[in-house]
Amino acid sequence: MINAVGRDIPDELLVNGKEVYQGKNYMDGKYLHKAAPTTRRYEKPQESKILASITEALKACGAKDGMTFSFHHHLRDGDYVVNMVMKAAIEELGLKDLTIAATSLGSAHDPIADYIEEGKVIGIQTSGIRGRMGEVVSAGKLKTPAIIRSHGGRPRAIEAGEVHIDIAFVAAPTSDCVGNCRGIGGKSNCGSMGYAMTDAKYADNVIIITNHLVAYPNAPWAIPEYDVDYVVLTDDIGDPKGIMSGATRYTKNPKELLIAKTAANVIEATGYLYDGFSMQMGSGGASLATARFLRQKMLDQHIHCRFALGGITGQITAMHEEGLIDRVLDVQSFDLDAALSLKNNHFHHQIGATYYASHMISAAVDQLDFVILSALEIDTDFNVNVLTGSDGVIRGAIGGHPDTAEGASLSVVVAPLTRGRIPTIVKHVNTVVTPGEVVDVVVTEQGIAVNPRRPDLKEKIEAAGLHVFTIEQLQQRAEALVGVPEPIRYKDRIVGVVMYRDNTIIDVVHEIDEDA
Repeated sequence: MINAVGRDIPDELLVNGKEVYQGKNYMDGKYLHKAAPTTRRYEKPQESKILASITEALKACGAKDGMTFSFHHHLRDGDYVVNMVMKAAIEELGLKDLTIAATSLGSAHDPIADYIEEGKVIGIQTSGIRGRMGEVVSAGKLKTPAIIRSHGGRPRAIEAGEVHIDIAFVAAPTSDCVGNCRGIGGKSNCGSMGYAMTDAKYADNVIIITNHLVAYPNAPWAIPEYDVDYVVLTDDIGDPKGIMSGATRYTKNPKELLIAKTAANVIEATGYLYDGFSMQMGSGGASLATARFLRQKMLDQHIHCRFALGGITGQITAMHEEGLIDRVLDVQSFDLDAALSLKNNHFHHQIGATYYASHMISAAVDQLDFVILSALEIDTDFNVNVLTGSDGVIRGAIGGHPDTAEGASLSVVVAPLTRGRIPTIVKHVNTVVTPGEVVDVVVTEQGIAVNPRRPDLKEKIEAAGLHVFTIEQLQQRAEALVGVPEPIRYKDRIVGVVMYRDNTIIDVVHEIDEDA
């Protein structure tokens, strides 16, 4: 069946109520039943929930073949916990047919690729897959298609019972003896633990894994003791330096800085930079750099931001401490400065993924004036790909891209016109993650394109003296610079299913034909 972005979704995927993507707001007004976890009763006073090892905790939770384990990614490329748990489950307990439901997976989890190839891990449900695991999945070695959901689509799916978590494993920089835990303190400070909150609330069993025990009560907690079954003390949970990954770097690239400056000018021109506005900066150098140009405009115009949302950097918290941003709503701390700000600043708030972007009732993304987002590819229909690379391999993450693009009043996608010899603006993206109908403006170092759906924005941007091209003109310019890449050869087998935030299927990823 052809969906609203022109992608052919096989009928075999349209089971158990699944539908193809039919446009934004399609699910508005429809009812959704909330699921509930199976919870063990504790009536006797407990002195401690601490167990000696991950293996003992797995046994205590009744771990068995075919279960779904969940994890969060607040330690990003520094995470050790996913590998530790899967090693204990597979190599020590001999479990098989397991599904990993992680908020995101990266190169830190390369060892899991071995378990996929061995057939011990048969399912992946996540917002992103990077590194060797992405290569293995793209090569068709995962038994079932990986299910890719956004940061808003994932909590909605958990809340609705579409994703049932048997055991949630929560890496916690600090915890007390009964499981009150948070991302502050100890040697693995990660800041916000927002992506773990929904898992802890809905999983049948919750195991806190920490390397730093503190006295009861560990307050203010991210996850409370009544959502926790067991606590495991281990030597290490991860390297906090790995939080600062490439996607959250501070750029010095002249091209990216030009894009960021232009994006700030676009926002100003459209009228969304006013006293009391709200914003989110996505990952990527140009996206994050936009904040520094907005800062100067705010100082010059004596205006402030009502709230900044999402993954938070030290640049945002510095603006908060300057008095330029009233409140910071932090679902994930992108660097150590942001993590420390969460500890020190009263109006830097930790929020869960449900509050952030769940497509259930309402979410903070719906209150955004504007969002700045990056892209791997953008096509002439303004569809955006942030998941698969130019070779078709899964090497990215959806994150909150479609959630914020749909929720914000103004969505601006920033990207270079080309990367090396690869065009960024193309006729058709490899994988549609964010539909063009929720993308308003595209900014490159060589020009701006405005979605024809938003003639009001085009008029304002041109009135400010900024030259606007059609998206087709930008695509043609990219093609003239680097040529047309050879088309990627795929096999028929589907290795990934991309879910839109409303639980409809927006695209599929096919196995790479390495012999073509």
